[in-house]
Amino acid sequence: MKLVWSPETASKAYIDTVKSCQILQESSVAELVSAMAAGWNTKLIVETWSENGVITTSIGLAVASKQTSGRHVCIVPDEKSRSNYLELMSKSGFLPEVISGEPEEVMAGLTGIDFMLVDSRKMDFARFLRLAKLSNRGAVLICKNASSKTASSFGWRGVLDAGSRLVRSVFLPVGKGLDVAYVATSGGTLSSSGKESRWIKHVDRRSGDVLVIRK
Repeated sequence: MKLVWSPETASKAYIDTVKSCQILQESSVAELVSAMAAGWNTKLIVETWSENGVITTSIGLAVASKQTSGRHVCIVPDEKSRSNYLELMSKSGFLPEVISGEPEEVMAGLTGIDFMLVDSRKMDFARFLRLAKLSNRGAVLICKNASSKTASSFGWRGVLDAGSRLVRSVFLPVGKGLDVAYVATSGGTLSSSGKESRWIKHVDRRSGDVLVIRK
């Protein structure tokens, strides 16, 4: 088995996330990551969140997990953050699974991750990536809030284990920057159903953000 791209599922997740986040600000990143997670039909979505983090990203991933009948797990640093996160998410109608604790502790129980999003502004973001037990179907890994400077200095190969292979990586100027990596594990590959894939760029007229979606 391997990750297979479905543009139809991605489009539906994108539209549903737009609807869910329409009254919130900074939603363009949420729409893009939702489309990515749904389009790859991911089954275990893991994200990190901390106080004052943008909640729309979580809403987008929750929408995607609903589309794929997958599991959505959010990792927070402590119980206070857990309480605040659940309060914010409850207003959206979504309640993901939430785990609090140190990276080594929480990541030990998560196996088969095929989509993971971390915040590059946090000092421990690379630790989460190094500890991730990726799916044998491959995985999509994303660092949000990644400036072009961060992207140029951050090396994906430095956080991948010996059983993982970097297929490609790309920096997307969406929101405050997304550094995206497509990873194959155990000799597997990422597939787009035999069809040639391409990146589609869309400019949000209201915010000016550039949205880039693989189709």
